[in-house]
Amino acid sequence: MAVKHLPSGIVHNGTKGGTTGCGTNTNEKSSHWENTSSKISCDKNGCKN
Repeated sequence: MAVKHLPSGIVHNGTKGGTTGCGTNTNEKSSHWENTSSKISCDKNGCKN
């Protein structure tokens, strides 16, 4: 599953309501996140790998 950060448009590995692969907490400002089936675009370790 992937989750998109709406303000930046970056797609991370993870789900809304948890933590992304690179360690970002999606519970903070949860309105800025949405689950998506888009390709992951984050280059940080944990998301990209």
